[in-house]
Amino acid sequence: MLHAPRSTASVMLSLAIGIAALLPSPQVRSQEVPHGMVSIYRVAPGKHLEFLRWQAARDAATVEAGLGPTQWYAHLDGDSWDYVGIAPARTEAQDDQVDAILKRNRLTTGFKASLEFRTMIAYHTDTYAIGPTTAAALIDSGK
Repeated sequence: MLHAPRSTASVMLSLAIGIAALLPSPQVRSQEVPHGMVSIYRVAPGKHLEFLRWQAARDAATVEAGLGPTQWYAHLDGDSWDYVGIAPARTEAQDDQVDAILKRNRLTTGFKASLEFRTMIAYHTDTYAIGPTTAAALIDSGK
């Protein structure tokens, strides 16, 4: 059975739903809306299990640090991405805390981790986003 590819609008709607599920409930308009990080990955051929294990170890360190976990979405049909991760944006101090846990567990950090990561990836993109929020709140934020 052939399936029609999903449109970019469908992918964006799925990402918005994921951000909404991960971050706190909508904020009062006078407060700052939470920030999140949306990451889209196309994994190198044959590296999917290695990539997932690598990410799972980092997710465990993030949870151990008391921070919100990344929510993962796996591609089923449509566009060419393999995985989407949606996580709360972190501060530099929170990154340092996670790095300390990774080092304690003898996992790579910094530039070495970046090089290791790139052995598993064909393409990726990271985008900061705000939400969850409402259309009305976004309109009001421009005042």
